[in-house]
Amino acid sequence: MSETPKGRGKGFVCQECGGAFTVSDQILGRYPGWQPKTCFPCKNGKGKAGAAAASPPRGGARPRAGSREENLPVASVLARHTAGPKDGVFTDGAADPNPGPGGWGAVYVVGDRAVAEDCGHEPHTTNNRMELVALIAGCRLVPPGTPAVLYTDSMLCVNTLTTWAKGWEARGWKRKDGPIANLELVKELYGTLRSRPELSVRWVAAHSGIRWNEYADSLATAYRRKVR
Repeated sequence: MSETPKGRGKGFVCQECGGAFTVSDQILGRYPGWQPKTCFPCKNGKGKAGAAAASPPRGGARPRAGSREENLPVASVLARHTAGPKDGVFTDGAADPNPGPGGWGAVYVVGDRAVAEDCGHEPHTTNNRMELVALIAGCRLVPPGTPAVLYTDSMLCVNTLTTWAKGWEARGWKRKDGPIANLELVKELYGTLRSRPELSVRWVAAHSGIRWNEYADSLATAYRRKVR
């Protein structure tokens, strides 16, 4: 949780989509002690994970290139997208619906070329769980001692690993306001990153045409296609 200027409200991070949102002091004052866990769009089923599925584009417009609605195979992603970093590990995970069937994908890229990749799926899972599994798999793709940046479009994962996990560990892996979701995965990933300082985690925007993020997204949804 982050503070915003006095009188304007408080900032929170949505546990569904990982996005930042603000709740006004007036609303918080009505419910003392309330710690909202999801943003209003996600709570209403119109957030990052479900916005596009909630209603079709107006005027018959096609979905944005690289979006999950298209569910492109990896070859089509490579042909369509060229932007973004050319080195690093790119990971993604998703469940559709959330919770529901889901998948994850990770690709290790050197010089704009995929040198290793992995993907998988679970019959019943969540977006956040798949994002964490993807990051764990991504760490395993990088040879020990090799510096690499792990890119994820989950701000929740980034904040968990870089801001919150240290305090949770100091309190015996407990949060002040409730249990830690996917604790076993959080502990494994946090421990891996601490033991491998050559690896770092960085946020990247989802579905913005970044080539290898779109590729990881394609791996994460491969279980829904006949062609990978």
